Amino acid sequence: MCIGIPMQVIESHDFHAVCDDGQQRQLVDTTLLVPVAPGDWLLVFLGAAREMLDADTALAMRDAVAALSQVMAGDHGVDHLFQDLVEREPELPEHLQP
Repeated sequence: MCIGIPMQVIESHDFHAVCDDGQQRQLVDTTLLVPVAPGDWLLVFLGAAREMLDADTALAMRDAVAALSQVMAGDHGVDHLFQDLVEREPELPEHLQP
């Protein structure tokens, strides 16, 4: 199984970019999304960018990936990574409401 990782473009070149995932930098194939510019956020699967992301979405996804890594390592204190969900009552979608 693979998951997409949100990465921010640091340097942009013709068909690839140096991107940062918050822990390391990686060369990413941007053939499907050219042109990209420094500061852009990309969703990266297996070394290739598949989608442009807005910053809020990218950072929320980054927090979710960090939470997954922490839980897999045995650390279940991940509430700080989901501030938008903590102490919020779940809401049913409109089509399921009475």
